[in-house]
Formats: sequence, structure tokens, C-alpha cells
Amino acid sequence: MKTLSVGIGCRLHTSADEIETAVRAALGSHTFEQIATVASIETKADEPGLLEFCARHGFTLQVFSREQILAIDVHEPSAAAREHLGVDGVCEPCALLAVAAGCTAHLIARKTVYAGVTVAIASTVPAPAPAPAHSVTTIQQDLP
Repeated sequence: MKTLSVGIGCRLHTSADEIETAVRAALGSHTFEQIATVASIETKADEPGLLEFCARHGFTLQVFSREQILAIDVHEPSAAAREHLGVDGVCEPCALLAVAAGCTAHLIARKTVYAGVTVAIASTVPAPAPAPAHSVTTIQQDLP
């Protein structure tokens, strides 16, 4: 089931192979088959490596404006994103914005950086409930 949105930030002229390596690393135990969409900031709409990566895997690239991205809270703001793009981050807000309309999203992978490529992954599947800190089961036995 396609429940993942992958937000990507990258430098100019980043190759499709570099982006793929970063996404594979960020996915962890998840698979490419679970990715519904890839997203980035509008200035990356014509980035050749990003477009090639999406075409290679049949992903749709969604792009978002600075204004849309600024409306999303960023856990750890990026000085580089602020300086170059005027936003506090790209991959986390874009991953969250790309989730299908009407769905609630949460990040399953916060911003990770691989060779200049930032990747964050959002999911529409609810996070599993945390296990109780201590669970003790008492069993009584009648011993002879």
C-alpha cells in the first residue's frame, strides 16, 4: 500500500543516483513500493537529477511554494535552507505537505542527510502505540 511521502532537498546538479542512495538509506525497513509521492520546494521543479530519479521509479514530483513550506513547523531549522531558499527546511515540510488531502500525516523519518541530499519521510498510517514501560504478568501455580 502506498502510504509514504518522501520530501527531498538537494544541491543544484545532484545526480539521480545520489538521490536514490539517500532515499534508500532513509527508508530503512520500508520499500520503494510504499512511496506514493516525492516532494520538494518549487525551485527544484526542473532539477534534472530529481526529475530523473522520479521518472526512473514512476514517482510523481509535487512541488510546494515557499509560503506553503513556511506554514509548516520545522523541528530543527536549517541555516542553509534559510540562507539559500528563505525557509527553515525543505524535506520535512514537503514530506508532510505531500500527504494525500484529508489524511493525517506524521514523520516516520526526520531529516537525514546523505552526501548533501536531505530526506524526510511522512506516512499516513498511524504510528503504533508505544508499549507500556513495564508489563508484568503474574501467574499463580499450585505446587504440591
